[in-house]
Amino acid sequence: MFEEKILSVSQPTEIVVLPEMFSTGFSMQPKKLAETMEGETVQWMKQIAAKKKIILTGSVIIENEGNYYNRLVWVLPGGQFGYYDKRHLFAYGDEDQHYTPGKKRLIASVKGWKINLLVCYDLRFPVWSRQASAVIPPQPRAASSFSGGAKKGQQNTLEYDLLIYVANWPEKRVHAWTTLLRARAIENQCYVIGVNRTGEDGNKIHYTGESMAIDPMGEILHHKKDEEDVFTVTLDKSHLEKIREKFPFWKDADQFKIITNTDR
Repeated sequence: MFEEKILSVSQPTEIVVLPEMFSTGFSMQPKKLAETMEGETVQWMKQIAAKKKIILTGSVIIENEGNYYNRLVWVLPGGQFGYYDKRHLFAYGDEDQHYTPGKKRLIASVKGWKINLLVCYDLRFPVWSRQASAVIPPQPRAASSFSGGAKKGQQNTLEYDLLIYVANWPEKRVHAWTTLLRARAIENQCYVIGVNRTGEDGNKIHYTGESMAIDPMGEILHHKKDEEDVFTVTLDKSHLEKIREKFPFWKDADQFKIITNTDR
């Protein structure tokens, strides 16, 4: 089904995004459903990425060395791949009892765009997705202007341009989904893409989709409710840069460091 939808896309396309656990639905049965990175689903992703000449991403249940991960896989058309293991596991649904949390973020680079890749429940935790302003020395001709986290003689640069969230976010809490996607775009001055599933799963939980594309001011570029949808959006780097230049709120950001607990 996904293959038919992807191959039917006629517009020029760089990246195709699928939902969380797209091959199984959101499941707490990793022993039954998990694959390895050499398994059928990742191999299929590589084949489609190569055939369509796209980057293909979505999350899959993966087993590695006896641990199970809700893993977002990022596959390039040449077969290279990266991955991000979901950091925040949905304890309300016992995800933390079955899966191992990730320890680090994955920020991909595509034709000058930096892309932060996250999964579903991560959306509720703004510190994990917060722009980390890298402190760099000022250019010789730059004026000395300092605020927030930058010290005198230094300036900030932003870590990423686009946030992508893949999700299985149910209808009962979808108001949080739509609200927080816009919040992440505004507070991080970046584009946000949120791809959520539709329909009813095997546990009779209903999903309204409401996948969204949002610009750095929080303006909605695309939003569809209650229907399966294949949509294409084109992101404008010059629009992003103009917003950051006109409203340089990011320069006032606090410097911070995330310390992850590696214990289960």
